[in-house]
Amino acid sequence: MSVLADTWILGIESSCDETAVALLRNGTEVVCSLVASQAAVHRRFGGVVPEVASRQHIESIHPLIAQALVAGGIQPRELGAIAATYAPGLVGALLVGLVSAKAAAWALDLPFIGVHHLAAHIWANVMANPALTCPFLCLLVSGGHTALVRVKGPLDYDLLGETLDDAAGEAYDKVARLLGLPYPGGPEIDRLAVLGNPKAFKFPRAMRYDGSLDFSFSGLKTAVRLMVEKHQQAHMPVPVADIAASFQAAVVDVLVAKSIQAAEQTGITHLTIAGGVAANSALRSQMAAACNERHLALTIPPLSLCGDNAAMIAGLGHAMWRQGVRSPLSLGARSRLALPSLASGDTDKR
Repeated sequence: MSVLADTWILGIESSCDETAVALLRNGTEVVCSLVASQAAVHRRFGGVVPEVASRQHIESIHPLIAQALVAGGIQPRELGAIAATYAPGLVGALLVGLVSAKAAAWALDLPFIGVHHLAAHIWANVMANPALTCPFLCLLVSGGHTALVRVKGPLDYDLLGETLDDAAGEAYDKVARLLGLPYPGGPEIDRLAVLGNPKAFKFPRAMRYDGSLDFSFSGLKTAVRLMVEKHQQAHMPVPVADIAASFQAAVVDVLVAKSIQAAEQTGITHLTIAGGVAANSALRSQMAAACNERHLALTIPPLSLCGDNAAMIAGLGHAMWRQGVRSPLSLGARSRLALPSLASGDTDKR
């Protein structure tokens, strides 16, 4: 099998509440990307229950692997490597995908590649735009993570700024609960925001003008809670759409402003967005407008590569495989792990 042709990578993702398997050919062609969402299961709890998530992964993962291979029309031994998320995430959930990948790699005598979940979100931009070259900037807004990152390669990231408390995704989910909206809260707020007035309430933009590239959304969440309580105590209907719109405007304003600030400070002219919140319609449109105004290039992955998926795991796995990276079968799951950086010598914290 040629290194440059007909290389098949099987990707497996199980870091939180979605079981995902993907089959990638030659590094860029997503032949099959399957996601078994657990949103309906966790909705009645108002959030992800780790034990429930793990059990759901166990039920879903092997049928998804078999389905992916059938969709690709290949036999397991035709795979070039198997890549799986090993950090960060819920340890019990991670272990399901990680053990499945390692067992298959051992049985088939194939290379196994452990992939950093957040790095894969970032690398989804390279999959969406193969012409994208390093270095580029990435606004990472994924679940419990909000950060600005300088991307220098598949194993080399510089953290320029991050959230000091709640991440943007966490703020969305918490505000959604305050407004009585179902889990997951992000899409619900995005949908309602279109119906509301983004100027109805002047919510805080914490750290907007402090000169740093860090974020804080805890105060914004508290301001929303106080506004909801104010209406409830006055026996007035809560203006859900207006609060959703005003909250989203505050979040997006800060995310866009800090991203533009990072570009100005670093001199890097290509911005990207990664993670589940990258699917937010207001963020996508306002970032595009800001970049266009300042003549900055912008890449945003398609919606299929924004949420948790295995195509991005296979994509980064392929890039690592091309660089000769192989992970030991002793690699364990990690709930927390910084992005790798050559400057600090921590490209392999395993």
